[in-house]
Order: sequence, then structure tokens, then C-alpha cells
Amino acid sequence: MSALIIACRCILILTIAVLTAYALRHHLFVLSRLGQRKSRDMMELVGYVAPSVSVLVPMHNEENVAADVLQALVDCDYDWAKLEVIAIDDRSTDRTGEIIDEFAARYPVVKAIHRKEGQGGKPAALEFAGAQATGEILLLFDADYIPGRSMIKFLVTPFCDPEVGAVMGRVVPENGGASLLAGLLELERGAGYQIGQQARHTLGLTPQFGGTVGGVRAAVLKAVGGWNTYSLTEDTDLTFRLLLHGWKVAYVNRAECYEEAPETWQVRSRQIRRWATGHTECLHDLWKAWLRAKTLSPAEKLDGLFVLACYWTAPILVLGWLASLVLFFLPQAHSSLAFVVALSFMGYQLFGNQATFLELGTAALLDGNRRVRMLPLSLFNFFGSTGAICRALLAFYLGGLFGPGNHHWHKTKRYRNGNGKNGANGHANGNGRKNGNGTAARLLIRAPNGIYLCRQEANLT
Repeated sequence: MSALIIACRCILILTIAVLTAYALRHHLFVLSRLGQRKSRDMMELVGYVAPSVSVLVPMHNEENVAADVLQALVDCDYDWAKLEVIAIDDRSTDRTGEIIDEFAARYPVVKAIHRKEGQGGKPAALEFAGAQATGEILLLFDADYIPGRSMIKFLVTPFCDPEVGAVMGRVVPENGGASLLAGLLELERGAGYQIGQQARHTLGLTPQFGGTVGGVRAAVLKAVGGWNTYSLTEDTDLTFRLLLHGWKVAYVNRAECYEEAPETWQVRSRQIRRWATGHTECLHDLWKAWLRAKTLSPAEKLDGLFVLACYWTAPILVLGWLASLVLFFLPQAHSSLAFVVALSFMGYQLFGNQATFLELGTAALLDGNRRVRMLPLSLFNFFGSTGAICRALLAFYLGGLFGPGNHHWHKTKRYRNGNGKNGANGHANGNGRKNGNGTAARLLIRAPNGIYLCRQEANLT
């Protein structure tokens, strides 16, 4: 019995230490963001010669969204003489290939690539297309994203700093009103970018390149070994390899791009399991080199480990809950005040790491997001995510979630029904989306300032 008590107490101490460390980090980010003075707007720089840009859009069975992202890119205000948009059809079995061919036929800036063989998956598609790209800067957009008219300029300008190897913009869900989960994920994305990414950028830590709404220098990508085509999170892998080689990753909060967030828990669970597995793979592959790196400050090393190990907090928290439950029912364990304090802490943390909720609320207030009223309901997202992460890590350590050598497309479900029939010949209303009965829809319409706006419509048939 004493051995059980000692083991449970050790687990409880570990849990409290880990959660406290992450809580302090979240509080630091919130205080940094709230106290930040207006930084120099890189769009105000003059005399910067805009580089040539290749925009890569990898696609696999994306007929519902392909026309939207391509239309938004050809509407951009970047000099076409320095721009190419490479749409990659990676073995699609729907009309994706036809749609990108229509755009390529109509717009000389669009280049259609059809990939029929070789290793599957987004990283492999990017590697294939990158070999044919001519731009100094490679920008990436997933097929379901809608970039604004000035997005390319926003993302390219930080490269005026010769130490910047990659740039990341901000991801904003456009379908937050579609379901409770989508609304909660809108709050989560706000915290991750408005607070987390911006604070890490401001503090000189490790903002992440997210694999979409961002870019990398083509020469730098080649120098660090290209895309890791065997990684489930090739963006995280590239971020840390860039930093290990002495390059900076910049974050541009103003560069907002609109995405489709998961609307059902089944889709969200699959997405977060992939992220947890990929991050953990990167942690195991890179932690030794990360700690030995001479190009990184102690603060950068510490923050990088926080980023890579963030998904470990879920099973650690569950173990802490179980240990506290065991101790609660063992009278022998109630002999010290320290135990009472520790047990009270775990009871408090039963409702999530409170510092993360501070980030959620602060980001919503900074954005003027009325969904801040949904903040208490984030508990449901927290509990669901904790379970999904534990499942992913259990599978990872027991042999891998997707199985060895199984490298294919791990896509998040698309919800739009813009079936692409108009293709390049007049995608007038952006991306019309009808619900199951065809009576309600959401449109993305480009305003005169180039920003794509979400508008609810009724009686669309």
C-alpha cells in the first residue's frame, strides 16, 4: 500500500509541475500580448524589391473548394510578372484536375500539375511541385483556404530580413457559426494565433510555420533538406529544422486567411490525433539536436520543447487525475497538508489548465469576437481533445497510429458544396454552400478592399 501511495504522489507531483510550467508560459504570452506596443508594419517599408513567388496549392479530391482558392489567388494584387500559382492535382478521382486545367487555360499565371505516381501525401506533392517552381519564395495554401487580395504581399514582405527563412500568417475559421464545435475552434484558433504565435514572435521565441498561409525561401528549403515526406506534420518538422540551421520564422498577425474548421467531433478527433502523432514524432527525432544547437538561446530551446511536448500534457493530466482519485480513497495518504493542497490543485485542474482559458478569452476580446460568451463551453472541447490525444499517443507508442510506411493524404473534411462546375468560367459568388435541404447557405464574397467576407443567405436553391 505504501508503494502505491508513493507512486501516486510522484505522479501527482509530476502533473502539478508540468501544468504549472505550461500555465506560467500561457500567462507570459498573455501579458506580453496585452503589453505589446504597435510594432513596425512591414508593409510600410519602401525600397524593398518584391521577390518572385511561386504559390503551391496541393490538392487531392478538392472539387468542392479548388475553384475558390484559385480564384482568390488570381484576384491578388501581386505583380503577375513575378508570380506563378502552381495547382497540384495529386491523383484525384473527382473533377479537381479538370478545374485546375480550366484555370490554367484561362489565366497564364496558373500552372496545372498532375501527379499520377510516387509516394502519396501532401509533403510528397509539395516536394514534386517545388522541383518545378521558379520563385525565390514558395508560398503554401491548403485547398480550403481563402486568401485576401493582399495576402501574398503580407506574407512576402518579412523576407526583406535576410535572416528570415519562413513566414506564417494567421488562420481564421470562416464557418464558426456552423456548429458548436466550429465556434469553439474559432476561439481556439484565435488564442493560438492572436496570443501564442504573436507572443512567440514578439519575444523572439519559436513561432511555427503551419504548412499553409505561409512561405519559405526556396534556397533555404533546399539547404535544410527539403520536405520530410515521411512526417505527418511536415510543417512542424520544417520549422524546427530551419531554426536548427539558424534561420528565423516570422509571424504576420495581420495576414488573415480564412479556413473551414471541423464542424463535427469525428473530423476534429482525426485531425488532432494526426497533429499529436506528428508533433511527437518530431520530438523524438529532434530533441537531442535541439538541446545541443548553438544557434539557439536557452529561452528558444525551452520554448521549442514546450511546443514539441505540448501533447504530452494530456496523458500526464489524466494520470494526475487517476493518481489523485486513488489517493482520495486511501486514508493513509491524508496525513499531510501538502497532500490536501495537491489534491485541491488537481480538482481545480479537472476543468482544464485555466491559463489556456485566459488565452482564449483574451484573444476573443482583442478580436472583438462575440463568441467569447461560449468560453465556458470550451470545457467540452478540452475534454474531447484530451481523450483524442491520449488515444493518439497510446497508439503511437504501441506501434503508430497509421501504421508503418502508410504515407497518404490525411485530409480534413470539406463542407462547402461549391462543386466547381463553373470552374474558371465565372465562380461569381465565391464559394456557395448549401445545407442538406438546400435552403440555407453561406457565401464568401470578396469585398472592394479585397477581403473575403462570410455572409449568411437564406432561400438559396
